[in-house]
Amino acid sequence: MTRVLLRHDQDSVAWLTMNRPAARNALSVGLMEAMDSELAAIAEDPSVRVVVIGGAGPGFCAGHDLREVRADARKESYETLFALCARLMQRIVHLPKPVIARVHGVASAAGCQLVASADLAIAGESARFATPGVNIGLFCSTPMVALSRAVGRKAAMEMLLTGDLILAERAREIGLVNRVVPDDALDEAVAELAARIARGSPTALAMGKKAFQRQADMDLAAAYDFASAVMTDNLLAHDAEEGIDAFLEKRPPVWS
Repeated sequence: MTRVLLRHDQDSVAWLTMNRPAARNALSVGLMEAMDSELAAIAEDPSVRVVVIGGAGPGFCAGHDLREVRADARKESYETLFALCARLMQRIVHLPKPVIARVHGVASAAGCQLVASADLAIAGESARFATPGVNIGLFCSTPMVALSRAVGRKAAMEMLLTGDLILAERAREIGLVNRVVPDDALDEAVAELAARIARGSPTALAMGKKAFQRQADMDLAAAYDFASAVMTDNLLAHDAEEGIDAFLEKRPPVWS
């Protein structure tokens, strides 16, 4: 039986590949469960410092598997489906390792949600993005949660209300992706960014990502109080002591 999720580790980077190419990597229950389980294992794996999520075949991810959705049209099934999706997206957000989305082809609906949930995203120049649920009578309410936290409100509403595909460069303009590169340079660009991040202290990366997410929902004064406490704790950690000493002694740091 073909595995719906593939994992390949190289140089402290875990590459996760959604492997349902014939279905444009639609997020079936099986695929979401596999990804959630793999990310939970990665969270406890000290050998992994960065995660890359990509898709096999012609596109990144077409969203939920609508055939699977319609096969069981009970309220309880829908509630279970969206609870699983919410858990997966929050797993990505709260994972103590940076997550990079490697986007090619189309990232649609929950696929766009996946991009928005990642910490960083690099897209090939032919990539396209959409939250097209409105076109089939189903407003993309759960993708909206991630999208509205990744881009400006008006840009998010335009995507949600029209359902139109936007070009990769437009996605970069509104902040949905960090960079757009030639399609044939996508893997190289993602690998370079992942390697650059992986050189950092795992302790600092984990503390920093968690702090970034928490302070974003605070008012300015509370955010500074919180960030100051995090900086203090970070300075007391071994990696910060080692990093500062290495800088002063002009040598490479050795992280714990």
